[in-house]
Amino acid sequence: MDTSEEEIKAPKIRIREMGIDDLAPVFHIGEEVFTAEFSTSLYRTWDEYEIINLFSTDNELCLVAEVDEHIVGFALATTVEKPRSAWKYGYLTWLGVRKNMQHAGVGNRLFKEIVRRMEQTGVRMVIVDTAGDNVSAIRFFQKQGFDDMKEHVFLSMNLSRKAKTKPGKKKRPKSGRKSIVQKKKTPKRSSYA
Repeated sequence: MDTSEEEIKAPKIRIREMGIDDLAPVFHIGEEVFTAEFSTSLYRTWDEYEIINLFSTDNELCLVAEVDEHIVGFALATTVEKPRSAWKYGYLTWLGVRKNMQHAGVGNRLFKEIVRRMEQTGVRMVIVDTAGDNVSAIRFFQKQGFDDMKEHVFLSMNLSRKAKTKPGKKKRPKSGRKSIVQKKKTPKRSSYA
């Protein structure tokens, strides 16, 4: 039996449509990959509602990758049709691969299958987004053929980092300026009433 070196190294990756029993494993892979360290300003939150919503509306675009019958990655996508537009857009919402399986071709296989399925439904343009500092994701998508990178400004405010004042104490305005909100003066009562 003659086996090439590439066949020995590359794991057997099976891509299939996600089933209801795959929701929990996909969720846990997302928890592993989409952490606060991954991106401190994720504008979408990785949670079970993301998966359930996409699975219930676009299940044909919810895929998992298996190696030896273990789920090692997933792709979740949707399509968008705008009124008065002949174009149908595909939006790859989430693509995640277990850390120990990254750079093994799993993401590449998931992406190719999502695009194939989108083309079958009439999609004319695929859209992805990622954080501007996620260099590995940008490289991955450029290798897939994305080349029209648009810059998008996204602002965030972390409310858990705001200074909290203690009850009963007033926060002093910065740099000696008077506060815009001033205490309302109550008129003194006259002794006539």
